[in-house]
Amino acid sequence: MGFFVSLRFLTIIPFPLRREASTAEIGRSVIYFPLVGLFLGLILVGLDQLLDSILPLSLVNALLIITMVILTGALHLDGLIDTCDGVMVRSSPKERLEVMADSHVGSFGIIGACCLLLLQYAALAAVPEDLRIPALILMPVLSRWAMVYAIFAFPYAKKVGTGQTFKQQASWWRMTLATLIALVISLAVAGLSSLALMAAVWLIVFGAATFLKLRLDGLNGDTYGALNELAEVLTLIILPLLAKVMTTHLVEL
Repeated sequence: MGFFVSLRFLTIIPFPLRREASTAEIGRSVIYFPLVGLFLGLILVGLDQLLDSILPLSLVNALLIITMVILTGALHLDGLIDTCDGVMVRSSPKERLEVMADSHVGSFGIIGACCLLLLQYAALAAVPEDLRIPALILMPVLSRWAMVYAIFAFPYAKKVGTGQTFKQQASWWRMTLATLIALVISLAVAGLSSLALMAAVWLIVFGAATFLKLRLDGLNGDTYGALNELAEVLTLIILPLLAKVMTTHLVEL
């Protein structure tokens, strides 16, 4: 039940449930966020294998990124846009949150989204062929795990909101289970190098979340989405770098 609740929340993939999930069940579904990431990653791998033989790589990369936006209903990208609009305002945390809640899109949000998508496209294009499958799988897995960490580790900025539902159910053991799931998937896909990858992603997400906390007096649903987008592109950038460093080190030995 928990997996399908998180799948329904994080994606637009239709999956009928016998009944509507309760607020508590929605909050507890954070455990399965990395598994939803795995599901999305496998879809990307399958689509990549299907399109690779009939389309140029550049077009395949663009279609994969668009597929992720579509499958997630642009949920996380919308969070990034709202976060960029809010945090750049030279005002109080309360007024920044009000800007983020506004349905209108500002210039900072558009710029942030364009920069993110451009960087994501370039990073995916730079991934070596032998790391392409691990990158496509770990990109959504670690980014969803990063959201679980942010939900657990940082205070919520508002008293109401969808993110508050998850924050209220956050606990050490749920964070631990989500981390173990992400770790097992990462080790199976990328071996021991994935430990360094997870550590690097965590460190940068921690820094970004701390910055957002200072600007907003906490995090909210939009910032969770922004951190997800950040973690996705970080995975695409860091994984090849780690592989290159490890290869160079082995050659020197």
